Parts: sequence; C-alpha cells; structure tokens
Amino acid sequence: MNKLLLSLALLLLASTAIADTFKIKDIRVEGLQRISAGTVFNFLPVKVGDEMTAKDAKSIIRALFKSKYFNDVAVEEQDGVLVITVSERPAISSIEFVGNKDLDSKELSKSLGRMGFAEGQVFQQAMLERVELELERQYFSRGKYGVVISSDVTPLDRNRVAIRINMAEGVVATIASINIVGNTSFDEDDLMTGFESTTGGLLSSFTKDNQYSRQKLSADLETLRSFYLDRGYVDFSVESTQVSITDDKKQMFITINIQEGERYTVKEVRLAGDLIVPENELFELVTIKKDAVFSRKAITQSTEYLTDRLGNDGYAFANINAVPAIDRDNREVTLTFFIDPGRRAYVRRINIAGNSKTRDEVLRREMRQLESAWISTSKVDLSRARIRRLGYFDDVNVETIPVPGTADQVDLDFNVSETPSGSLSAGLGFSQSDGLIFNANIVQRNFLGSGKHINFGFNNSSINTVYSFGYTNPFATVDGISQGFNAFFRETDADEANIASFSTNVWGGDISFGIPISEINRIRLAFGYESTELHVPRNNTISYYDEFIAAEGDSFDTWTITLSWSSDTRDNAILPTRGTSQSLSAEVAIPVGSLQFYKVRYRHKWFHPVTDSLTFALGGNLGYGDVYGDTKIYPFFQNFYAGGIRSVRGFQSNTLGVQENGQSLGGNLLVTGGAELIFPVPFMKKSKSFRLSTFVDVGNVFSEDQGFDFDAGDLRYSAGLSAVWISPFGAMTVSIAQPLNEESGDEVENFQFSLGSTF
Repeated sequence: MNKLLLSLALLLLASTAIADTFKIKDIRVEGLQRISAGTVFNFLPVKVGDEMTAKDAKSIIRALFKSKYFNDVAVEEQDGVLVITVSERPAISSIEFVGNKDLDSKELSKSLGRMGFAEGQVFQQAMLERVELELERQYFSRGKYGVVISSDVTPLDRNRVAIRINMAEGVVATIASINIVGNTSFDEDDLMTGFESTTGGLLSSFTKDNQYSRQKLSADLETLRSFYLDRGYVDFSVESTQVSITDDKKQMFITINIQEGERYTVKEVRLAGDLIVPENELFELVTIKKDAVFSRKAITQSTEYLTDRLGNDGYAFANINAVPAIDRDNREVTLTFFIDPGRRAYVRRINIAGNSKTRDEVLRREMRQLESAWISTSKVDLSRARIRRLGYFDDVNVETIPVPGTADQVDLDFNVSETPSGSLSAGLGFSQSDGLIFNANIVQRNFLGSGKHINFGFNNSSINTVYSFGYTNPFATVDGISQGFNAFFRETDADEANIASFSTNVWGGDISFGIPISEINRIRLAFGYESTELHVPRNNTISYYDEFIAAEGDSFDTWTITLSWSSDTRDNAILPTRGTSQSLSAEVAIPVGSLQFYKVRYRHKWFHPVTDSLTFALGGNLGYGDVYGDTKIYPFFQNFYAGGIRSVRGFQSNTLGVQENGQSLGGNLLVTGGAELIFPVPFMKKSKSFRLSTFVDVGNVFSEDQGFDFDAGDLRYSAGLSAVWISPFGAMTVSIAQPLNEESGDEVENFQFSLGSTF
C-alpha cells in the first residue's frame, strides 16, 4: 500500500512538473552511483527528438520503478532538456548466514539466488522479509517451531549493503502423544503400525521418528486412509486433524478424528472395453474376486497385472480404469475394469548410449526385445535386468519414445552408466576361521569391451595359500554358451582351521562350458585335474587317517567331471530382498585317476519381502560324498565341515560332527539350514550396503565311515543377531549367537566376525 501511494504521489508530481508539451533536445540523468546512464536509457519510453507530454512523464516514472533499481524518481524540463533525477536502491554486497546447522549455507545461497536474493542484486526490504518467511517455513517443515530469524542490514560505501541473517534454530518439537478418535473396528496400535510419526522409543535419538514434521503427518494420514480402504471401508474419511504445541515449542500433541463408515464387499467384477486378450485369461489376472472384501490395494495390483499383460502383446500405452459402483444400502461394490488397449506399437529402433568402452554387441546380445517386433514390456524389463546383471554398469535406464508422425511405432533408448570393469586390488583381512588374510587380484571382467573375463589372484592365510588364473568367454557361441578355464595351486593346513592335523599341496585346473537352458537356468559342465600330495604328521593320533593312507597312499592324480545346474531370480546378488537362488552339482572322480569318489551338493536360498523394509529368508545346504570302484575309504580331505559364521553360527568354525581325541574330522554328509528375518538399520533405512537380521541356524555333519549316521536328534541349533556391511575393505559380517542344544564336547563361540574377502 505504501509503495502504491508513493507511486501515485510521484505520478502526480510528474504531472505538475511537466505542464506543457515540448520537444526533447537532450536527456540528462542525475543521481546515479552504480548504475550506468545507458541502463536508464534502455528503460525509457522516449528519446531525443520526441514530443514530451505529462503523460510521457508518468510512463517514464512507471518504467523506472518497474526496473526495481530505484527508490525515487523525479522528472522535469529545463530549457528543452529532459532531466531525470533518481535515487538508487542499494546493491547487496554480501549475504552471511549465522546459526544455521540444519540448512547448508551453500544450498541456501543457491535457493535464495533463484528467488532473486543474491550478491550483486538490488536490495529490497520486501524481498528480505520474504526470505525470512521462507526460512521460517523450512524450519517449521523440519519440526523446529521455536526458530527465531532476524536480519541485520549494514550500509556500506558506494550505495551497497551487507546482510546478515541470524537463525536461532531451537530444537525439534517431539511428539508427546498421537490420538486417533472415532476408530471402533481396529485398535489404535494397529492403525499406527505403519506410521512414520511415533512418540519415540529406545532408538529415537537415531531414527528421529518422534520428531514432528508436516510431511510425515501427511504421509501418516495417507497410510491410515490406505489401511481402511484396503480393508473394505469405502466411506472412510479423516474428518479433522488437530496439532497443538506447548508454549515452549518443544512438544506436539496430535489428534486425528476419523469416520470409519461401513465395510463393503465385492458384489461382482466385470471387464469392459476392447478385450483383445481372451476374457478368461484377463480374469485370472484380477486378484480381487467376487464376495471378497473391497481392497484398493488389490484393485491397483489387478490394474498393473492387466496393463503388463496387454503390454506383452505390444499395447504399451494401454489404459486400464477401475470404476466402482457403490451400493450403500447393501454395502456392496460392483467393480468394472474398463480396458482401452490403444494402438499396437512396434519397436522401430533400439538405441544404446553411454557405453564408451563396452561394445554394442555385448549389450545387444542380452536384449530380449527385438527391433521390428511388437513391443513387450516384459521383454524390455528382462533386457534391462540382463544388462544390469553383467556388472559393467552402475545403472541402466530405458525410455520408450514415440516415433514422430506415427501412431504405432516407438524407439527404445537404453542409457547406461559404465563402471570400471577392471581392477587391481590388494587387501588385508581377518576372520576367526581363516586368521590373517592377504589377497591380491587382477580382474578384468570386460576385457577390451568384449565381455570376456580374465583374472589372476593370490591369497594367503594361516589356512590356505592360493595362486589362480582364469579366463571365461560368456558368449563363446551366439547361443550364449560360455567357455573358460582355470589353473591353480593351493596349500592347505587343516590344523589351523580347527580340524585334525594334516596338510595338502594341490595343483590343477579345469575347462568348463556353460549352457543356458532358460532366462534363469543354466547348466555347467567342467572337466578337471588335480594333483594332490597329502601330509600327515608322524605323531598322528587319528586312526581313520592311518587307515586311509594305508589303503590308498598319500599322492593322488584325480580326474573329475562336474555337472551342475543353477537358477537365480534374486534382485541383487550381494544383499537380495526377493527371489530364489539354488544350485545342484555332481562331481565325479573318474576311474582313470588314483581315486574314485563322487560328491553331490545342493544349495538353496529363498528371499521373500514381508513389508517394504522386512525380508524373510530360508536357506539350506546339503552335501553327500561316497566312493565307488576300487576306492574303499572316502578321502577325508574331501570331507564337509560345519560350524562357524558361514554355517551354524554360535559354534566354532568346522568343529561340529565327528571328533577323535578332541579333533574334528568332518564328514561325508552335510546338512545345514536356517531362517532369517532381515531388516535395515533403523537410522540407515536407505543404506544399500548395511543390514541386520535375526536368525535361527541348524545343521551338522555326519560320517558313515566313523559310524555317525544321520539322526535328526544330532542336529545343532542356534539363534542370534547378525550384521552385514559391504565396506570399502570387503564384506564385514558380525554375529552374536547362542547355541540352543549344545552337547558335551561342542566348541561354543558366541561372538564371530569376518572382515575381508576369502577364497
């Protein structure tokens, strides 16, 4: 209002100062300090030679005020010369933030600059007041309602000002209570199960879940609404929400008033529109059925399934709308899914960008969506997943771009972000089972951008010393058959692994072929050779070892054939949250060698998301070995072992099973398994490298040669907590476990950890 009055007054003054019309001989600007005369001339609606009137004077004043450079403008005529006298607004010389801990100064400067409040800009008091209100709003959104913001404006020479914004942030207001009023069908605790806002607990100092914010409350109200709509309460509504704060601005009281309404069931489910897919097939995709309780979640899920199904047939832009017809008298809902498939789309071209090192053919051979074919959303998703599993890229994004001028063609743009595929690494680690570990590896997983793998490794621990070299071509043929070979030398000292004393020197290698039989299933065939030298100390007290050496000797040439099958649907190979990984392998030492034996092993791991943050996992590991032909005693250095952080936690590594003279012998039958409930660290929920779990482990090893046959009563159980961190130094695993049924002679180890990679 003051600004408007000032403008009117100035306009009135101008009209009195310019009484008569005159021709402008010259234009003179007075009062300038920082701003050039040329800048003023750019804003003027008149020029030398024009006829000047009182109306033009008002236009000049209006134009100069609009530039926001001036506090005052006067216009007058002196002997045909147009004289414009101005009073400049000061410029902002510097902006200083004091007391801000929650808001970063650099980010503040950027955001305020976008508002026009920055160094070098014209200072306006009104803009400063807007800035203070915006800062206050940002602190309120963080729950700091006691914030006090003040500003100091210090005049400087050359018509400049220095601005200091003082922020006394105060503390975040915590939630003293949350009350839900109007609920009769569900307990308040059940309704608040998914709330982000809570009244606090033991970990609230880390999780901040008891700190109030408007955004969290809005999310909680939507969670509450979804809770009721997913359970049939179609007419549910939040009547009002009251948030009160104490006088000291430190505690909040939240009251949510709700109206539940009645519970509705589904009277009928219909499909309407252009049903290009057989109706019975579409109905199978609808998860909400007749007589079921109405559920918005089930409707959304059904809509997604129908959309994906049409997308698989090329209808990438299908539109599915679920329209409910509500019968409030009978509390029933008739659901109609209206299907509009749109035009069928074909893929004109698949474009790949971002692969500066990796050849196009490496990505294109993973494509399951083909050019000139109908677009299939499932094939596009599968193509993206296969490219991600290569391990050459940080991220893979796919965009579906309609082709201009057509209604039935699209281009697919795959944009990848490459990660270094080669590494030269050396590491130092320690585990309770392997002791001090030194390893060095040269790995090139994408040699010359061809997708071929080459690696050389060295590993040294108190148990093993290993040298290895390997090569794999994952696409030796166009059908995706892989081919590779490995060569190694390994020294093992079993006594360092809590096993009865013996050592082996082994060198050998293998050639292998991998055959894909489906998108998730693969068969591997390997032919290997090992030369083994067995050493047992002279003071050996294990009769089983003496019997084996007496019968079979201590030096062996072993030729093996290994056939294995693997299947993997996990969403992540390191820290998965869903999917299944399983493998079955059979290794046979054929008669051309010194020993004839076989080993069969099955591994299984299943991950199922219980909620967005909880994952339930089940796992099992079975192994069995035996001899055939001329070999009479199973090689004890091929035994299975159990116990330790990678097996049955809470028991010392490799100590379960048969023992003789207090020394573990292992066995030819392995049975282990377990269940885990995996959850994120409370104050690091978005971390992709750190997680916690509670677990129950079970297992043991059995030896037929030692008369210790399988008996479920001999299985050992343990329970505890575990943490996994994918650190820059390797995977770190920590567990605290308590055996549940230890027997005399069992070696208990409650705390176990491993840091660094082992081979």
